[in-house]
Amino acid sequence: MSKKEFFVDMTCEGCANAVNRVLSRLEGVQYEIDLPNKKVVTESDLSVDLLLETLKKTGKEAKYLGCK
Repeated sequence: MSKKEFFVDMTCEGCANAVNRVLSRLEGVQYEIDLPNKKVVTESDLSVDLLLETLKKTGKEAKYLGCK
Protein backbone atom coordinates (compact mmCIF):
# COMPACT_ATOMS: atom_id res chain seq x y z
CA MET A 1 0.00 0.00 0.00
CA SER A 2 1.32 3.40 -0.90
CA LYS A 3 0.83 6.70 0.88
CA LYS A 4 -0.56 9.54 -1.18
CA GLU A 5 -0.85 13.14 -0.03
CA PHE A 6 -3.64 15.49 -1.11
CA PHE A 7 -4.45 19.14 -0.54
CA VAL A 8 -8.11 19.66 0.36
CA ASP A 9 -9.38 23.20 1.00
CA MET A 10 -10.80 22.47 4.46
CA THR A 11 -11.61 25.47 6.64
CA CYS A 12 -13.46 23.91 9.57
CA GLU A 13 -14.36 20.70 11.37
CA GLY A 14 -17.39 20.33 9.10
CA CYS A 15 -15.08 20.17 6.08
CA ALA A 16 -12.97 17.50 7.78
CA ASN A 17 -16.15 15.57 8.56
CA ALA A 18 -17.13 15.71 4.87
CA VAL A 19 -13.72 14.25 3.91
CA ASN A 20 -14.15 11.57 6.56
CA ARG A 21 -17.62 10.73 5.22
CA VAL A 22 -16.53 10.23 1.58
CA LEU A 23 -13.30 8.35 2.36
CA SER A 24 -14.98 6.02 4.86
CA ARG A 25 -17.16 4.69 2.03
CA LEU A 26 -14.10 3.33 0.20
CA GLU A 27 -12.83 -0.11 1.14
CA GLY A 28 -9.20 -0.63 2.05
CA VAL A 29 -8.33 3.03 2.65
CA GLN A 30 -6.62 4.29 5.77
CA TYR A 31 -6.25 8.04 6.06
CA GLU A 32 -5.22 10.93 8.27
CA ILE A 33 -6.81 14.35 8.07
CA ASP A 34 -4.56 17.32 8.89
CA LEU A 35 -7.07 20.16 9.13
CA PRO A 36 -4.64 23.02 10.07
CA ASN A 37 -2.44 22.27 7.03
CA LYS A 38 -5.39 21.34 4.76
CA LYS A 39 -3.87 17.96 3.91
CA VAL A 40 -5.15 14.41 3.72
CA VAL A 41 -2.73 11.48 3.64
CA THR A 42 -4.19 8.21 2.38
CA GLU A 43 -2.72 4.73 2.49
CA SER A 44 -4.25 2.35 -0.04
CA ASP A 45 -3.80 0.52 -3.31
CA LEU A 46 -6.49 2.62 -5.00
CA SER A 47 -5.55 4.91 -7.88
CA VAL A 48 -4.81 8.60 -7.40
CA ASP A 49 -7.64 9.41 -9.82
CA LEU A 50 -10.21 7.50 -7.77
CA LEU A 51 -9.06 9.04 -4.50
CA LEU A 52 -9.03 12.55 -6.00
CA GLU A 53 -12.48 12.08 -7.53
CA THR A 54 -13.76 10.90 -4.14
CA LEU A 55 -12.24 13.88 -2.30
CA LYS A 56 -13.81 16.28 -4.82
CA LYS A 57 -17.25 14.90 -3.87
CA THR A 58 -16.94 17.03 -0.71
CA GLY A 59 -17.38 20.13 -2.89
CA LYS A 60 -13.97 21.39 -1.81
CA GLU A 61 -10.97 22.07 -4.02
CA ALA A 62 -8.69 19.01 -3.97
CA LYS A 63 -5.27 18.42 -5.54
CA TYR A 64 -2.83 15.53 -5.54
CA LEU A 65 0.48 16.56 -3.94
CA GLY A 66 2.44 13.35 -4.45
CA CYS A 67 3.60 10.19 -2.72
CA LYS A 68 4.56 10.46 0.91
